[in-house]
Amino acid sequence: MVGAVGDAGEGGAVQAKVMGPVEWGLLVLLATLWGGSFFLAKVAVAEVPPLTLVLGRVAIAAAALLVVVRLAGYRMPRERSLWLALFVMGALNNLLPFSLIFWAQTSIASGLASILNATTPLFGVLLAHFLTRDERLTPLRLAGALVGLGGVALMIGSDAALRGGHGLLPQLACLLAAVSYALSGIWGRRFSAMAPLVVAAGQLTASTLMALPVVLLVDRPWELPAPSAASLASTLVLALVCTAFAYVLFFRILKAAGATNILLVTLLVPVSAILLGSLVLGESLAARHFVGMALIAGGLACIDGRLPARLRRRPVPAR
Repeated sequence: MVGAVGDAGEGGAVQAKVMGPVEWGLLVLLATLWGGSFFLAKVAVAEVPPLTLVLGRVAIAAAALLVVVRLAGYRMPRERSLWLALFVMGALNNLLPFSLIFWAQTSIASGLASILNATTPLFGVLLAHFLTRDERLTPLRLAGALVGLGGVALMIGSDAALRGGHGLLPQLACLLAAVSYALSGIWGRRFSAMAPLVVAAGQLTASTLMALPVVLLVDRPWELPAPSAASLASTLVLALVCTAFAYVLFFRILKAAGATNILLVTLLVPVSAILLGSLVLGESLAARHFVGMALIAGGLACIDGRLPARLRRRPVPAR
């Protein structure tokens, strides 16, 4: 069973992990980086085929992280079993979702893609219930995921689907990418004993090795016109900042907070995308954006579980 490992507490009971202030801070930073990745991908995919963009993203990120691994004094694993696991992680967390989302963004808007990607926690809490022993589905977690998704949909607006096009297949592709991300969060639990930097470098290296022959056969990149400076810059930032650095954060949070909690980042990504648009591009925030952020905060609190538990323990004043 994938990821069916957990930490037993006293008496053999298995308890879900909770997030502390450091993990929440890292989660917000990760969401900010990945919030910008949808915009960067939209810019790049206008000139670069999706599979070629996937290869550029993972190859540049892998090269950067391998250098950092060496400078930090780590060694890449040599065991065949570990590399097989890293290839699976690369497929679930990079190759499949990147390809699906980049292809979808050739015909639907980035906002719609981010909404569909935000279904990852919902798939995650459902899959973690069956594939793990310490991250069981509870009514509160399910309710939190649904409330958070409602906030995401409200922030982007009901007309996002109309602006994004009517294609069913691109939207299904984004949902399949969300399922793949959810599975990667569970599969990645097996790397808890490895340094996050090594895991990130390993999965991106594996993704590069898998993507290279596919791109050479399908896209024949040597026949493509040279991309513009904007596309090249978008690809570099996407690879170095939104991938290489972001995955170090991803595995750091996954190791400390568990599979279900790391998936909360997809609920925060649309929030960071709207805030970045407001600060960088001068876009204004409507009232629904603030209401949506409040709903997302409530959903995160329900999934995290600590705030509702404190409210239940609050003493009732005597009459």
